[in-house]
Amino acid sequence: MPNITLSIPKELKNEMDSLSELNWSEITRAFLSEKVKRMALLKKLDKMLENSKLTEEDCLRLGEKLKERVWKRHKAEGW
Repeated sequence: MPNITLSIPKELKNEMDSLSELNWSEITRAFLSEKVKRMALLKKLDKMLENSKLTEEDCLRLGEKLKERVWKRHKAEGW
């Protein structure tokens, strides 16, 4: 498995050292893996939406309408 080297502030290193029960390598691997997955998804979404005519304002307005409809449905169902 390849290795990487990170530079972190001394204060952060001291705090990490005080939490020696944590596996910082595993925590960092999990964080980086999640970040890569999210970035890949964002790239995929950007590709899907590259020809969209909707503006950001349109999307926000549609999102608000959707939230309102969902809220009304839940209210009608007794939530």
